[in-house]
Amino acid sequence: MEPRLGLHELLHVFSFLEARDLLCAAQVDKVWNEVSRTKELWRQLCLRRWSSCKASQVTLGTQTWKQYYLCRAELEFRMECGRPEKDFICKAIAGHKGGIDELAYVSNSKCRFDGQEKSVVCTVSSDSTVRAWDVQEGAEIWSSPVQPAALVNLVTFPRLQLVVTVDKLGLIKVWKAENGRECAASSLPTSSSALQACDRPEGPFLLVASAEGILYALTVPHLRLLSRTGVFPGSPTSLLCSPDCQWVFASAQDSDLGPKVFCTRSLLAPVEEEPRVSSTLPIWRTSRACWVPDETARLMVMHRNHDSGQLAITTYELEARQSQEGVDVV
Repeated sequence: MEPRLGLHELLHVFSFLEARDLLCAAQVDKVWNEVSRTKELWRQLCLRRWSSCKASQVTLGTQTWKQYYLCRAELEFRMECGRPEKDFICKAIAGHKGGIDELAYVSNSKCRFDGQEKSVVCTVSSDSTVRAWDVQEGAEIWSSPVQPAALVNLVTFPRLQLVVTVDKLGLIKVWKAENGRECAASSLPTSSSALQACDRPEGPFLLVASAEGILYALTVPHLRLLSRTGVFPGSPTSLLCSPDCQWVFASAQDSDLGPKVFCTRSLLAPVEEEPRVSSTLPIWRTSRACWVPDETARLMVMHRNHDSGQLAITTYELEARQSQEGVDVV
């Protein structure tokens, strides 16, 4: 009898296959069919083809990564080969009188293909308004009154159905996602360089970095100040919160200063009550960073190499450890 590949060996071999090959392999026998439907294989195919694809996009109606891949690939094929209104639907969203600076999904589900639930996005524009749109219909749901200054950034809290905007002068506002009603407002001393929505089970909060390198933590929805931390004095700061909201990555824009990682819990208390738990990463001239999908504390940073100046990617596994002096970031 010829030796047969085990499940782990088959899975390794199948990881090199494209979607068409996996579908063919599924027809060989029961074992190959089972292995070819493995979630990780189709997840990798999705991430490889659509780098912006995230786990949260696999929703009701597209229950598996395989279904998501096949639905989206078919839609793209129709758009490439077909005609609008016959093979696919194309909706133009128009209404802003200025350029759109930022958009974010406010619906609990992002990309849907079954039409069972609306996908809603919010946009901010230089025309000083924030607007909500029904993506499937290409129709405006609501528009805010014209604000005192141009809106430059927004984040959303889908679970709470809230939208947070900031204008070029540093005025932050919270809006009800279903009707655009203003809930709260708070003003920064200077303009904002970054917003991050953090929706933890313990309670949501908002992180705001000012153009002068100060990091503010605010309650949601009332925008009450929790803490104020100097991160990169005098430098605009970029923020990136981990998927579980336990870590915050901060980097100075257009600067040779090394980026920092903060333990989020320490940012939510006044500095006199609990010192900031942070660490400066030994890299410089950061250009991009991301948190690894399906990993709670694994960070990848693209930066310039110290020796050659060439682009490099460094991956960090973060952990907070208790020591005699307090908590250290390892």
